[in-house]
Amino acid sequence: MTSQKVLIVLTSHGTLGDTGKETGFYLPEVTHPLDAFTQAGLTVDFVSPKGGKAPMVGVDLEDPLNKAFLEDLQQVARVENTLNPAQIDPAEYGAIFYAGGHGTMWDFADNQELAAIAAAIYEAGGIVGAVCHGPAALVNLKLSDGEHLIANKTVGAFTNEEEAAVGLTEIVPFLLESKLIERGANFTKVPNFQAHVVASERLVTGQNPASAAGVGHKMVELLKNK
Repeated sequence: MTSQKVLIVLTSHGTLGDTGKETGFYLPEVTHPLDAFTQAGLTVDFVSPKGGKAPMVGVDLEDPLNKAFLEDLQQVARVENTLNPAQIDPAEYGAIFYAGGHGTMWDFADNQELAAIAAAIYEAGGIVGAVCHGPAALVNLKLSDGEHLIANKTVGAFTNEEEAAVGLTEIVPFLLESKLIERGANFTKVPNFQAHVVASERLVTGQNPASAAGVGHKMVELLKNK
């Protein structure tokens, strides 16, 4: 029986390149999957590359799930006091979910500790999920056989067209779509900012914020069917 516990990964990176602007994790890409997980009765923990406070953007109080999250002081405390990777035992988790936000582009791809945790969860029969820029975590993630997790799998993520639309093509350290394709993924996409969720074996990815809830629900479905 796969564990019914989910590990949500948030970025620790709070500066948008050399623009002087703030970045971080994108709140709706946490609140919407989190709602899917909690409604299904799953326990959730938060981790980040550095532990401690994870920088947050995307605070839209017109979104009822965002509003409810920010009014829940216990939940806010959890993202302000995230676990660090050394505190995580992968055997406790049935799934790992990488939330998006541009900050992930600077600290997810090369984090070996988180990659090892995700690989261990996946190889134990668990689920790996990611949305928007969260799949930055997948570009260097290898399994114990040395193969990239995403090799020959179908994935979605924030597209090159979407990056251009938000004016950050020259700011991000790499283009996520291009890098995933380079690593052997079969990349699929829909028009800018429309929902797109892809499940490939036990890997679930979503293209953008509109896809966040769908990724959460698909991960729940896969967990429940284990």
